[in-house]
Amino acid sequence: MEQNIIVRGIGGFYDVLTPENRVIRCKLRGRLRLSIEKVLVGDWVEISVLNNGEGVIEKILPRKNELIRPPIANLDQAVVVLACSDPKPDWLFLDRLLVIIEANQLRPVICINKSDLLDQEQHLDRIELYQKIGYEVIVTSTVDNQGIDCLRAVLKDQVSTFAGPSGVGKSSLLNKIESGLELPVGAISTKLKRGRHTTRSVELIQLSFGGLVADTPGFSQLNLGSIRAPELQQYFPEIFTAASECKFRGCIHLKEPDCAVREMVASGEISELRYQNYLALLAEIEQKR
Repeated sequence: MEQNIIVRGIGGFYDVLTPENRVIRCKLRGRLRLSIEKVLVGDWVEISVLNNGEGVIEKILPRKNELIRPPIANLDQAVVVLACSDPKPDWLFLDRLLVIIEANQLRPVICINKSDLLDQEQHLDRIELYQKIGYEVIVTSTVDNQGIDCLRAVLKDQVSTFAGPSGVGKSSLLNKIESGLELPVGAISTKLKRGRHTTRSVELIQLSFGGLVADTPGFSQLNLGSIRAPELQQYFPEIFTAASECKFRGCIHLKEPDCAVREMVASGEISELRYQNYLALLAEIEQKR
C-alpha cells in the first residue's frame, strides 16, 4: 500500500498499516474528533508517531468511495460469492449486488463457490452468461482447492471485500486463501438454508501475498440507495449498450415502442433472466419514488 490505511477500529483507537508494513495503534487528534463525522476502516490517513511507538491521526484524506453498510472506505473491488448449492444461488441477489458495487465505483468479481457439491455443468450456462457480458467469474471449492490460486491472483495488491449471502463460504474461502486466519465458519440453518453471520466487525485483513481484504458483515441486506430509474440500465452493460438503438432517448425498456432492448430479449441476444432481474430492480426503485 502506498498510503497509511486504517485496518481496524477498537474502542476509540485505530490500527493503521503503514507503507513500511508496520501496524501502529493510533488515536485521533483532538480537533479531528470535533470536526469529522466518522472514521472508517479503509480511510487513508496522515499520522505522527509518538516516542512510545503509538501514533496520532493528524488528517483523514479524501475518500475515493464509501460504503454505508458495511461502513468501509477506499475499496478497489468486491468479490461477490454465491454457492452452487446449500444455499442455492440467487441470481437476482447477484444482479442487485453487481448494481450496488458498480454504483459505488468498485470493480466486481463473481465467485461461484462450493463447486464440489454439484456438477459444475448445472450452472455452466449462467457462468458463461456473466463472462460474456464482461464480468470476471471464478469457480471455487475449498474442498478440492479449485480456483483458489485464481482468487489469490485477483486479490493480490488490491483492497477488496467479500460480499454475498450468509452460508456461501466467504470465511471458508478466506481461511483457504490465507493460511492461519482461522476465521469462524457458520453452519447452515437446515430450516432456512441460510448461514449464520460469523463476522462481527469490519476489519481489513493483510494478505501475505499482498493486498487487504475485508470479510464484512451485513452485506446480505442491501437496497439500491439513491439510484434513479433511468440510471439503473447503466449497471446492466448489455442493456445499456443495446439502449443506444432504442427509438426514444429516455427509454427504460418497459412498454415503450421500438425498444431495441426488448427486441434483443425476444431474439435471445439479451438474457431473459437478466432482463427480468432488471425489471424487478426497476420496480423496486419506482416504488420508492
